[in-house]
Amino acid sequence: SKSIKFSGHAQQRLLMRNIELSPQQMERISNAVDRAADKGAKDSLLLMDNLAAVVSVKNRTVVTVVDQASMKDNVFTNIDSAVIA
Repeated sequence: SKSIKFSGHAQQRLLMRNIELSPQQMERISNAVDRAADKGAKDSLLLMDNLAAVVSVKNRTVVTVVDQASMKDNVFTNIDSAVIA
């Protein structure tokens, strides 16, 4: 499946929180983005394990990443869909 990119912001978030995504997780993200695209989604909230990510479906780009510790204070706006990876 096609590759997934990460915005500079998302990359920094992963580094800061010491989160490493396994090849299996990357595959799950990619599949979830495929499913969102099939439904015509543009910006999806992606839920996987203890992470939430906002993904630009069209660009196949993870815009931001939130780990479980910070999730409870977050409000996700500008999304049109949610997908579980």
